[in-house]
Amino acid sequence: MARIELKTPQQLRYMREAGLVVAAMHKALREAAQPGVTLLELDKVSAATIKAHGAKSNFLGYHGFPATVCISVNEVVVHGIPTSQKLELGDLVTFDCGAYVEREGQQWHADAAFTMIVGGDEHGSDEARLLNEFTHEAMWAAVASLHDGKRVSCVGDAVEATLADYRDRGFTGDIVEEYTGHGIGTRMHMEPEVINYSARGLQPRLKPGMVLAVEPIISAGGADTDILEDEWTVVTTDGSLAAQWEHTVAITTRGIWVLTAPDGGVAGLAPFGIKPTPLS
Repeated sequence: MARIELKTPQQLRYMREAGLVVAAMHKALREAAQPGVTLLELDKVSAATIKAHGAKSNFLGYHGFPATVCISVNEVVVHGIPTSQKLELGDLVTFDCGAYVEREGQQWHADAAFTMIVGGDEHGSDEARLLNEFTHEAMWAAVASLHDGKRVSCVGDAVEATLADYRDRGFTGDIVEEYTGHGIGTRMHMEPEVINYSARGLQPRLKPGMVLAVEPIISAGGADTDILEDEWTVVTTDGSLAAQWEHTVAITTRGIWVLTAPDGGVAGLAPFGIKPTPLS
């Protein structure tokens, strides 16, 4: 296994800078995602936000990806390419965003995603609302697990436990297992792999200085997926809705801090009785 990059306190602060750029992207895109707007127009919003904050896109050009944001609508699971498609009232849309800053001759990356219903939750189907609620809660449960967890496997265990609770409420969807979270730092994708389901086998220990992108991806139906001819866009095989939530999380000697949340994760972690610790 490749070495896991451990960051110094100063390097975590650089990553926090990038994380706040991503948070600004989320805010701008959430406000701009109205019925009738095209995905290409939303990519321009993303690009302008990155530029305004003096950062750079880590998506644009990544293995040839042609945009600064992945926009995945309804049955699109991940890696949706912005096109001239217009959003419609009630669409379930995911924005996966990334940016980096350059400090001391190195890149410092951040990565986060959110899912929303266009026009507000009241315009979405019951299925879309439940799926999004579950995926959002699963992400925060996974982030919370890093506070006291011993190994990276705590993330998948937390997502599975949340899924069990939601199945008791009638949720019939599943975890899309083939797409995972990851380490992040001087590159966007690094060791360790952060899987979203419980699995046998010893996984890496959590250590101060580790930074993980935690990102459960859930389907309202089956977990099987297909990749379209553009070789990027991933869709559910059965055409069911999909959702993704993601944050970049730093592990420190004093706890955890969510680098891509404006409040560091205070609100999201409160239901779990956890208070994130600001970077020193």
